[in-house]
Amino acid sequence: MMAGSTVENLSNPEMSDGDWAPTNLRKNLCILSRNEIDLAKMLIKEKQGHLFEHWPEPGIDDAAKHGFFNQVTLLNNSYPGGLLSYIRNARSLLADSKAGKNPYDGFIPSVPSGEVLSFGDENFMMLEEVGVKEACRAAFVLVAGGLGERLGYNGIKLALPSESTSGTLFLQHYIESILALQDASCKLVEGSCQRQIPLVIMTSDDTHSRTLKLLESNAYFGMSSSQVILLKQEKVACLADNDASLALDPNDKYKIQTKPHGHGDVHALLYSSGLLNEWCKLGLKWVLFFQDTNGLLFKAIPASLGVSATKSYHVNSLAVPRKAKEAIGGITRLSHADGRTMVINVEYNQLDPLLRATGHPDGDVNDETGYSPFPGNINQLILELSPYMDELQKTNGAIAEFVNPKYKDSTKTSFKSSTRLECMMQDYPKTLPPTASVGFTVMDTWLAYAPVKNNPKDAAKVPKGNPHHSATTGEMAIYRANSLILRKAGGHIEDPKLEVYNGQEVEVWPRVAWKPKWAITFADVKRKVRSCRISQRSTFVLKGPNIFIEDLFLDGALIVNSVEDAEVKLNGHVKNEGWEIRAVDYKDCSLAEEVRIRGFQIEKKGQLELNYNEPGNFSFNG
Repeated sequence: MMAGSTVENLSNPEMSDGDWAPTNLRKNLCILSRNEIDLAKMLIKEKQGHLFEHWPEPGIDDAAKHGFFNQVTLLNNSYPGGLLSYIRNARSLLADSKAGKNPYDGFIPSVPSGEVLSFGDENFMMLEEVGVKEACRAAFVLVAGGLGERLGYNGIKLALPSESTSGTLFLQHYIESILALQDASCKLVEGSCQRQIPLVIMTSDDTHSRTLKLLESNAYFGMSSSQVILLKQEKVACLADNDASLALDPNDKYKIQTKPHGHGDVHALLYSSGLLNEWCKLGLKWVLFFQDTNGLLFKAIPASLGVSATKSYHVNSLAVPRKAKEAIGGITRLSHADGRTMVINVEYNQLDPLLRATGHPDGDVNDETGYSPFPGNINQLILELSPYMDELQKTNGAIAEFVNPKYKDSTKTSFKSSTRLECMMQDYPKTLPPTASVGFTVMDTWLAYAPVKNNPKDAAKVPKGNPHHSATTGEMAIYRANSLILRKAGGHIEDPKLEVYNGQEVEVWPRVAWKPKWAITFADVKRKVRSCRISQRSTFVLKGPNIFIEDLFLDGALIVNSVEDAEVKLNGHVKNEGWEIRAVDYKDCSLAEEVRIRGFQIEKKGQLELNYNEPGNFSFNG
């Protein structure tokens, strides 16, 4: 819960005797506590009397009436500045929306400064090493408040497998990546650092208990339970009209309807929890924010953190190359005549008209690189802790909000359904002073960005050439990235085949997967790969920190498991029937949801599995 908010002092002569209360509420003042009366006064002063119009005489539904004020107390305490601030902010934003006010009016867009990295070159590897060293001074924050309903999956998205070959779940992959970074960082830092890297997970009413159960039933995937902190996000009140009248729940007349406020709440939760102060006392320097279904992200984290450290960025937004007018926000520098500047994400449908209105008649266009000069925002942030804390102390963690009501008609006098204020994590830089050091780091899309967010039906409708962002493409992107990384390290990896699953054409590369403890950086891969040839139909899974590929030819399936103190060298030829990818029908309800939304399953026809369960030096010669 966020820092508690006090109700504005409303005790004045004209409100002291109950005359301030509508008739139905006045009758019930005798059953209310002092705090409940204070909350009622605040609501009445803010023109919310309709909330009490249906209240019957005392003695009828009294428990439900107290339940109403319990909810109001929660809404009041979970919003920076309290419910009073929420209502007043809503009135202002709704007035702007009705008037069609442009939030960027008076701002001139330009391309901000940032770093564009080339995977695998000397600079990239140098930045990876810097980032690994910095990792032991970092905390990770995972924003995971949503269910997988949009994907056609009824569980929490963190419980989905990131890929099918090893069956590693998204949350498992994230934790194992953080632990691999933790181990690598401690080895590089002088004094043999043994610091644990904290992981905060922002949950919601929809995901909190299921996330906790997933962690507990899997022994936190190898992470100490004390490292993981769950912070639950509360919902905000819905708004019924342009006057910011709070909407009653259509299914319960004693409840205010609520909806999610957005992932921007993570900043207020961190501020009110006291965690930032604790981290500062522990000597931490960085806070890294990421979202719940991008299986590639940790391939980009070390170098991006290295950029933050070498460039002294207060805010570093991770980005990918972006085609002009592509449906992904662009990171943009906005400058106002009054001296205000900010480097923020501008949504694609706002960026093009903003450019056209400020002296760029062609709007958002590609430059000589073939991409827009405004890089594509992927909603992963690296913040320097000290200036972050300073800023949140000024704002109490509040993030600039917006409202997006769906009006019934052009008069904009009534809504099709209730709306609410929303906030986004990436809008944090909006309130920063011009002196703040705000930049970005651009990585190749194939390396850094393959979110899983669209269900098969919607993904299949995406125009050809645009990303599907589905469970199908998210998994295939992992195999592609790993294959390309092996190629860059000197391996010969056969080209992919084009296949169609769930109506989406995808490149099917060899199914190469490895645990983060095998390689968390490109330098790790280069050090462990001397020579390999892998056919397109092959599956290659590495589960162990000290597996070295000396001279291997693979045409089939090879799974290698090894313990921490086992060193394994792979040589020779491995050929077998392998694991075949078989298309499945999304409508086949006999299959598990996580299989159906991918559109394929793996049939294990033949394989070689090598297990090294004891310490020692081992050599496999196929």
